[in-house]
Amino acid sequence: MKTITLIRHGKSSWEFDVSDDQRPLKTRGVKDSKLVAEYYKTFNFVPDAIFSSPANRALSTCKIFMSVLDIDMSNIQIVDELYDFSGHKVINFMKSLPEDYNNVMIFGHNHAFTSISNIFGDNFIDNLPTAGLVRLSFSSNTWRSVEKGKTELIIFPRDLK
Repeated sequence: MKTITLIRHGKSSWEFDVSDDQRPLKTRGVKDSKLVAEYYKTFNFVPDAIFSSPANRALSTCKIFMSVLDIDMSNIQIVDELYDFSGHKVINFMKSLPEDYNNVMIFGHNHAFTSISNIFGDNFIDNLPTAGLVRLSFSSNTWRSVEKGKTELIIFPRDLK
């Protein structure tokens, strides 16, 4: 069985004159990420691997989760293909994961994560909000053969406030 947890980056700021990939989290993005991470921690899911988009806002969200989950930051693998908004690169990445990983966390972006949640999950999500989390499980034993799975968990920050 394979499981993947998709976490969309926290709310980011547009107030700085930086490139898109360098935009930082807003204060709300930091707070919402911590809130979701604290709740996610109660489920005791332990990832075999953690991957993040190189974008500042995604990597910052990832680091917040790692801190809350007590996972060493050296376990984060930064993958350029995860800086993807359509979802095609993320799906290709997911289907090429090493088979010894059964439980994976990925930090990235929308519309990619909403699309992937709806393609592979069994619970329609209109929009995965910033700092939102979706956990999908698959009966497949290989990443390359994952198809429609089960939406195991959905966490939206607004539901925790």
